[in-house]
Amino acid sequence: MRQSLLLLATVLAACSSGPSVQAPAATASPSAGRERVSINDGWRFTMGDPVDAEGRLLYDVRPDDSEAQDDRPADAEPEAAVDVEAQQRVLKPWVLPTANDFLDDPAERHERPPGHPGADVSYVQRAFDDSGWERVDLPHDWAIEGPWLEEGPYGGMGRLPSWGVGWYRKAIDLAAEDAGRQIFLDVDGAMSYATVWLNEQLVGGWPFGYASWRVDLTPYVAFGGENQLVIRLDNPPNSSRWYPGGGLYRNVWLVKTNPVHVAQWGTAVATPDVSEDAATVELAVTVDNDGDADASVEVVTEVVRLDAQGDRVGPAVARFDPLTATVEAGGSATVEGAAVVESPRLWGPPPTQTPTLYVAVTTVSRDGVPVDEVETTFGIRSLEFDPDRGVVVNGEHVYLRGANQHHDLGALGAAFNVRAAERQLEILREMGTNAIRMAHNPPAPELLELTDRMGFLVVDETFDVWERRKTPLDFHLIFPDWGEPDTRALVRRDRNHPSVILWSIGNEVGEQYTEEAGADVGRRLSAIVHEEDPQGRPTTASMNFAKPDMAFPTATDLINLNYQGEGIRDAPAYSHLQGITTSPLYPAFHAAYPDKVIVSSENAAAVSSRGTYVFPVAPGISAPVSDSTGGDPVRHYVSAYELYTAPFGSSADKVFRSLDQHPYVGGGFVWSGFDYLGEPTPYYDARSSYFGVIDLAGFPKDRFYLYQSEWRPDHPMAHILPHWTWPGRVGEVTPVHVFTSGDEAELFLNGASLGRKRKGEYEYRLRWDDVVYEPGTLEVVAYKGGHVWARDRVETAGAPARLDAEADRAVIAADGRDLSFLTVRVLDAEGRVVPEASNRVRFEVDGPGEVVATDNGDPTSFEPFQSASRQAFNGLALGIVRLAPGATAPLTVTISSDGLAPATVEIHPSDR
Repeated sequence: MRQSLLLLATVLAACSSGPSVQAPAATASPSAGRERVSINDGWRFTMGDPVDAEGRLLYDVRPDDSEAQDDRPADAEPEAAVDVEAQQRVLKPWVLPTANDFLDDPAERHERPPGHPGADVSYVQRAFDDSGWERVDLPHDWAIEGPWLEEGPYGGMGRLPSWGVGWYRKAIDLAAEDAGRQIFLDVDGAMSYATVWLNEQLVGGWPFGYASWRVDLTPYVAFGGENQLVIRLDNPPNSSRWYPGGGLYRNVWLVKTNPVHVAQWGTAVATPDVSEDAATVELAVTVDNDGDADASVEVVTEVVRLDAQGDRVGPAVARFDPLTATVEAGGSATVEGAAVVESPRLWGPPPTQTPTLYVAVTTVSRDGVPVDEVETTFGIRSLEFDPDRGVVVNGEHVYLRGANQHHDLGALGAAFNVRAAERQLEILREMGTNAIRMAHNPPAPELLELTDRMGFLVVDETFDVWERRKTPLDFHLIFPDWGEPDTRALVRRDRNHPSVILWSIGNEVGEQYTEEAGADVGRRLSAIVHEEDPQGRPTTASMNFAKPDMAFPTATDLINLNYQGEGIRDAPAYSHLQGITTSPLYPAFHAAYPDKVIVSSENAAAVSSRGTYVFPVAPGISAPVSDSTGGDPVRHYVSAYELYTAPFGSSADKVFRSLDQHPYVGGGFVWSGFDYLGEPTPYYDARSSYFGVIDLAGFPKDRFYLYQSEWRPDHPMAHILPHWTWPGRVGEVTPVHVFTSGDEAELFLNGASLGRKRKGEYEYRLRWDDVVYEPGTLEVVAYKGGHVWARDRVETAGAPARLDAEADRAVIAADGRDLSFLTVRVLDAEGRVVPEASNRVRFEVDGPGEVVATDNGDPTSFEPFQSASRQAFNGLALGIVRLAPGATAPLTVTISSDGLAPATVEIHPSDR
């Protein structure tokens, strides 16, 4: 019997110190015994092993990667793993026990061998003098400063030296008063193969570069003095299909607790019943006892609403009855309870809903004395998955207008920064985006705090590979040992976030090709997710090859299709290409799995360079880019007429048409929202991708407005392309396209009408393909329902005359982390952007602050991101600045260029 609805009433939370997304210096509850301290500042760093460590500190042996193909097609079939037998002692047996808390079967847990490998290595020694090492603050990406590799391989990994061995050292004082407490090191992300020593003793580690993890420092601490913490990373070459970054690139914390405390990510919230009148909130709390005696505990929780700034509002809205348990020495116990929130304010995605958050404050007492307190931020909402519509949030159908996002932040690299990530989400929201797929790995915890606060829906993804490899040294090497721990760790960490609606356990994995064997891996991972997630959110794995009659689609709850829904290489323009060829498969999957929701998890893979136009223009709605069609093989640019795609892709127009023709599909995620470092299809000599709707600097491409016209139908807008400054094209045909949320438009050239056109069925742009260029003014008037809806105009620009600069925020926090992004425009004497201007601009600061990075969105630019000068790319450049910690005076930024009038911007410190 057909099950018409998969009903999931869910509430999700971030088990954290509250909803603040800027990492605080410390979060403490001294009376309750818990303290969480940022140890980001003041590390010493160096690259490379010392002579006395060479060949001795390898996590495990690795296969030969000398014949790796850097520009291997993105949709090439993954390969079987290569077996390599260890001929030397490796660190793996000492690191594996770190995963024991995330292995369900006690028989599978690891026993640590005796000894401390590496204890005699010079860099591990407490007495080693590291004063000559570089001083760095975290998060830190060791590769983003370059130098660029302009020739040879590694275009896929961004042409930045992310691979290699890196060492971090930091002295930590732990007071004598801390004796008797548990001391943990929490690492939000380390790229990759991390090994930790404290006071010359090997503590543990974690190999997966995107995982968040914890090691227990307590047995190795010298209380009442200085402790030497050492972390070694060993990031392999040929380990990624995009830029992974390198280093301790997310936040690092020191956590102090009493021996009896809430476990790491030890709270889980669910709401099985939600209505306007009341919501039932269920809470499970896991308590660890690291002491040597059994403990009787009482767990008390109250719920408080949070405002938009994350501050508590009013008294508690619900209280849980006290829960009690006896926790054995060295063991854990889980208690569960429920409470009712009257007249709840629901969490939901804007613009029709509000992302309201609550916090559950849980206190653990032992023999009547509080010993721990944790805060779990969550949101109350119901979630349904309807196979005939898609996602339903709080009873409202929410069509997924999503974007795939890699983890790098452009000129800032992989080092996570809250404001940079928030800016990306703000720009995506302006386009109409309401959902984010975390491609293809666990995100930074703070990113999910942002999506919670801003109301985005999230697909949280674990892996890009399982047991079969895409690159010689990728995660497949460790999946057999770490697939379960990494999956459990991700779900425990993220299960309480209201923004997370779906767990993706894999992206285009090679197991699609291995029938039942591959499906069994998927079933095992899916079962692990359901064991860890009390809300029962569905699982999925994105498929670019598996067909409805294969075993792989049976392994998960939901169907995620990468490109197959629209068809791969199926249109006439693609018929000459080699690779996966698939007809549009939405109907076949819907017929084979009528009870499963279908989502277009990756679509489009269109490519373009902002503001660059190549002639002639393809006549159809979608065409593969080549050196003779849409591509410029000399400059390595791709035409911004937004018709050109990767060989396996489709234009936005083709994607919109396919989705509209199949309304049971729940929506989709464009590849990709932003350009990202690495994977520079089609020109592997470049530094960054061409896939983004928005370029690497955060400047919208023309495609942005095509998506906006479709995703924000009630927003009056019209956008003309191309620009209208073509001194070499007078008298030549120069096609004009218009993107508008209206239904028809009239185009004028120098006041003369070039005709009024109306969108036909399944048409998403209006085209005047026979316009003959003449200088002047091109104007469009868009109509909706017969009434004027929006206008746009472009004019022929003159020579560059002056600069204009605008800060996205003129008031920022003076904490050394908050950022202001400055958009610089090259203008003519009349104030028009000069569309092909490439003037070099310089950023100079006066006052307490600095230029952090610059960029221009040009995928072929190999100027260092840290340079305070930058060539404009098609009229635009970007500067990123910050205030010095504690600054009280404003920072003045002057932007200049030879022969042009300069621009000035002031950045002021905020009071808060």
